Amino acid sequence: MNSIDIDVGGTFTDLVLHFGDKVLVKKVPTTPYDLSVCFSKVIEEGASALGMKMDDLLPAIDMIRYSTTIAMNRLIEKKGPHLALITTEGHEDVVLMGRGAQWIDGTRVAERRNLAVQNKPEPLIPRHMIVGVKERVDSRGRVLRPLNENDVREKVRALVARGARGFVVSLLWGFLNPVHEQRVKEIIRDEYKEFHIGYLPVVLAGQVVGKLGEYERSMAAILDAYLHRSMQIELSAMWDKLRERGYRKPLLMIQSSGGITEVFRTTASRTFNSGPVSGLMGAHHVARSLGYQNVVMTDMGGTSFDVGLVVKDSVRSYDFRPIIDRWMVGITMIKTLSVGAGGGSIASINCLLRNQLQVGPRSAGSLPGPACFNLGGSEPTVTDADVVLGYINPEFYFGGRMKLVKNRAIQAVRDKIAKPLGISVEEGAQIIRKIVNGNMASAIMKEVHLRGYSPEEFILFVAGGAGPTHVEGFKGDIPKAVTFPFSPVFCAFGSSTMDIMHVYEVSKKLTLMEPGSQRLAEEYDAFNRAVESLIAQAKRDLTGDGLDPRKATFVLELDMLYGGQFHVKRALSPRLALRSPEDVQAICDAFEKEFSEAFSPFVVNPQGGVFIESFILKAIVPTEKVHLPEMPLEGHDPKAARKGERPVFWAGANDFQPTPIFTYESLRPGNVVEGPAILEGEYTTIVVPASMNFTVDQHGLGIMEEPAGSKEKHAYSDHRREASMAQAGGRNRA
Repeated sequence: MNSIDIDVGGTFTDLVLHFGDKVLVKKVPTTPYDLSVCFSKVIEEGASALGMKMDDLLPAIDMIRYSTTIAMNRLIEKKGPHLALITTEGHEDVVLMGRGAQWIDGTRVAERRNLAVQNKPEPLIPRHMIVGVKERVDSRGRVLRPLNENDVREKVRALVARGARGFVVSLLWGFLNPVHEQRVKEIIRDEYKEFHIGYLPVVLAGQVVGKLGEYERSMAAILDAYLHRSMQIELSAMWDKLRERGYRKPLLMIQSSGGITEVFRTTASRTFNSGPVSGLMGAHHVARSLGYQNVVMTDMGGTSFDVGLVVKDSVRSYDFRPIIDRWMVGITMIKTLSVGAGGGSIASINCLLRNQLQVGPRSAGSLPGPACFNLGGSEPTVTDADVVLGYINPEFYFGGRMKLVKNRAIQAVRDKIAKPLGISVEEGAQIIRKIVNGNMASAIMKEVHLRGYSPEEFILFVAGGAGPTHVEGFKGDIPKAVTFPFSPVFCAFGSSTMDIMHVYEVSKKLTLMEPGSQRLAEEYDAFNRAVESLIAQAKRDLTGDGLDPRKATFVLELDMLYGGQFHVKRALSPRLALRSPEDVQAICDAFEKEFSEAFSPFVVNPQGGVFIESFILKAIVPTEKVHLPEMPLEGHDPKAARKGERPVFWAGANDFQPTPIFTYESLRPGNVVEGPAILEGEYTTIVVPASMNFTVDQHGLGIMEEPAGSKEKHAYSDHRREASMAQAGGRNRA
């Protein structure tokens, strides 16, 4: 299958092109002023590499998959339309009050410490644009107070007079019984019809998020409405350009839930974090093919450093109330961690903290970029530090197509870091590198340790253009790091491994096991109706996308908990329908197994009862997968790939040392590069320190780890140290 996969990052836009038996990777700088420019440019680069024009390539492509930062970019700009919120009378202040910790949502730990300057985020919809209407539905979906339609019409007209150019309707328990939300939309449509110049879009919260959580449901709908128009314009422009050049197949968007859907059927809030999620899904695919059960997926790009975990051959770790910018929303995202540590992260001195040097989270992006880009940037970045220290070759950046100016990097580090601190330029650059590596190592340890795992049990996958340059500094106690020929474009590669998947979610509380007696549920109709309704919706959407529902696989997950406990665990259901007590017991057993693994066997509490809170259905249509090549191993000696040597600053020597330089693409399976060494690739540079070896395996993957003898030496030293401590302890007790 011929396919194009594109990931738009904060600094670079990546492409993976599968055409016939060829696989090409390309990168271009992101154009934040108009993402359709870098979108088209990177496709043109891919077509040119095949000796084709874009107009000839696109008609032969079967699928384009796209992950983007459009939603976050537009939200940061705060240039959305003037919206109005219609809610239940008496609940007008819910989104303004938020939850108790709303004032720290989306902030960094360092910012939270300064309580004096903390404020809640500026609301996307101000108070004078929020009204409550006379209606009420209870927690069982029963109408307690019929909707007053005259009240709705009066308040809609008043909101339009105040400048409303779009509506969000979020009524209490509207997801259980949507009759009032739908009627409010009909009234707005009756007042301002589709053919009117004053046509106003209406977003119903119950349709965006069909589950419990008034604040989170409302905020998800508000974000969708706020970003709807800008994303529609930008994505429609991309779609029109593709159609003009002969592309006739679907444009698919990656979603943060791990799904893929047609671009005009997705919502803005579900595209957040889609790049890191596609990278994690790609890591899962590769790990499975290599036989790895536990993987730490890392991606260091130009703006951020993203971390995700594959645990026991699964990526089913979710964030049920993620934070988007400064707002908590009710959509479910695959859990990843992102910190402001990338090649473009800016280094600065914080005078308020006694001249403490900080790196990130501010980034120079692609424009103006690091100082060495010579595009107007003057602040020192991580990339500038790497250039100063000799890790990055200014003449070979982007394969030599983008020349860097080393003197600009030296000037930026000298003027902004070295002089104020009274140190040399090299020391300043070394400290920048040490700090950013430490920030990334801390992020990895936070993800691993706080989930109860040991880093020694994992393999580290290294992605992003800057990842291989810094992996030696952030791998920590993880014994083995794996780099890929497609590491610089790994998130785009990840989307090429993903199946088409639609995700549906609905809240419905059911009891599977009664508390106390532990008697299993005997009423199956409510469970089966909920699943059948989701499957019917999935089949309609798949048909609308031009896909055959008969080829789809349906997977059911359930949000479940024990009675008397707070934590909800999403468990994979072994049944799509309940027909017998054995089916109920099978679901309870599956939940107990996953709950005990996630928390502890000691907190399993079937005596308190087993309850379902939400149903999640995944409709999966398999796509053709990319497989890693198998190549014969050749000799250990990498001399055929050596291209010379240059001075590189190594922390161990605290000075520049002549260092062998290799061409990464020229290394062959079986080659072993002993550190210290630098491997220069077209889109990345791999730094191999003196304590490491870099081996190319039969798949063309690079394995960075300590030599076997070094491991044994460390193990022997650790054993002797433990023995000495034990002896000392024995003498002290005596």
